[in-house]
Amino acid sequence: MKQVALLALIFTIVILAGCGDEAPPSDNTVALSNSAVNTVATMPLTTEIPPELIEGTPQPIKVPNLEPAPSSAPVLMVPEGTQLLSTDKSVTGSDDFPIIGELSYITDGDKEAGEGYFVELMDGLQWVQIDLEAPADLSAIWVWHYHSQARAYHDVVVQVSNDPTFESGVTVLFNNDYDDSAKIGKGSSKPYVDSRYGKLINAKGVNAQYVRLYSNGNTANDMNHYIEVEVYGK
Repeated sequence: MKQVALLALIFTIVILAGCGDEAPPSDNTVALSNSAVNTVATMPLTTEIPPELIEGTPQPIKVPNLEPAPSSAPVLMVPEGTQLLSTDKSVTGSDDFPIIGELSYITDGDKEAGEGYFVELMDGLQWVQIDLEAPADLSAIWVWHYHSQARAYHDVVVQVSNDPTFESGVTVLFNNDYDDSAKIGKGSSKPYVDSRYGKLINAKGVNAQYVRLYSNGNTANDMNHYIEVEVYGK
């Protein structure tokens, strides 16, 4: 019996000694691990900026909290491998028969000002929608409404979803409808002056297949215009 008890004691000591060989990770080790997981290689997003072409008599831009027109291209860091996904993708809209141009102009890659490059939709609240054909992790949406005259568009709202009807799973990326005049929700984004540099919107990696953009006339007239919309992601 004494021999059995002695063997049991020795066995217990060996097990405890083995367990002691694996010290718990220090706080520094955990911090380094988390840092490594959260580090994502990035790159600046760039695109071809169209030449400047200003036509017509300048119109007053009377909207509150207005962002001034930019003097250079905006800068946004996006994950490495980000690509332009929207080229020649199908575009639908609330106005099936545009007054000028075709909805396909919105994803044809042409961003120049002047006739033949923009689509004009009816007055009132209108939307256009791009189908990327497959869900993607979106990095940015770059929008050109109309840049041959300085103007601001009203109730600019940019939404994304994997539901083509936008009845569920909708994420709002931009909304400058400060008084909820469009009746789709009040936003806190600032109205801005359209220019050849476009409006660059951070999509923050949201997964979506469809991009819908609203507008409700502008400070020069009641119509809605688009020259190009570029959607970037992976």
